Amino acid sequence: MNLIFRMLWVIIRSFFMKRLDNGNYTSSLTLRVLPNDIDINFHMNNGRYLTICDLNRVDVFARSGLLKAMFKRGWIPVIAEHTMTYKKPLNIFQRYEVKLEVLRWDEKYFYMTHTFISGDRVAAEGTSKGCVYERGVGVVSPDRAFAAVEQDRTK
Repeated sequence: MNLIFRMLWVIIRSFFMKRLDNGNYTSSLTLRVLPNDIDINFHMNNGRYLTICDLNRVDVFARSGLLKAMFKRGWIPVIAEHTMTYKKPLNIFQRYEVKLEVLRWDEKYFYMTHTFISGDRVAAEGTSKGCVYERGVGVVSPDRAFAAVEQDRTK
């Protein structure tokens, strides 16, 4: 994660946003393509899209309470798989919105979609599969992660 200032902005912003719960895990961030996001063609570098998806996930973690639960227990988020389809370039200084939706989860992974939109067009779409990991133990099931969030909320 090399977008430390944007990440801090997302975390601070999360304190003023609606809390996510009851299975409604969505995020929408409005951003602009900055000079450090572009490649030689003056549009957003393909790898930067993946990093911006990280910001979406941080927003969901913070607003759902999962970020606090992970820090408290020493857990870390891990992306096991991510695919992107690039449809239209995002040019330097262009404004765009990136949306994340957690579609479902199973005994091990969360499954998410990411959509990059500029104006009325989809610039890119991605899917990711991620989990919460406990060092020395392994994958934390989503049910256990949700239970930790609820436990922290009731304290």
